[in-house]
Amino acid sequence: QVQLVESGGGLVQAGGSLRLSCAASGRTFSGYFMGWFRQAPGKERDFVAGISWTYGITNYSDSVKGRFTISRDNAKNTVYLQMNSLKPEDTAVYYCAADRGLYSLKTGLAGYWGQGTQVTVSS
Repeated sequence: QVQLVESGGGLVQAGGSLRLSCAASGRTFSGYFMGWFRQAPGKERDFVAGISWTYGITNYSDSVKGRFTISRDNAKNTVYLQMNSLKPEDTAVYYCAADRGLYSLKTGLAGYWGQGTQVTVSS
């Protein structure tokens, strides 16, 4: 049974940093794409960043490019999202996701999802 468990969310002031973690288990993720999404109240869930598990190739939304960094530790089966220069508009529930297809991942049709972790950025 595949499980994605996010952690690391919390409350931070604008300009601060947080690092989210996504611990993946239940299968081998070689060949998969892992990603982070976020959903603010009353809004749709949006793609934030993605990474190829095998090759480490990354992809970001324009809204976070230059501020957020996605990475993975294959030995720990964990994906990270380092978030710097946080803004109040980054406030959302952040979800980890996994899929074999990059298109499926980026369009929100990933096969596996975590339960989410809340990130709140105060002004």
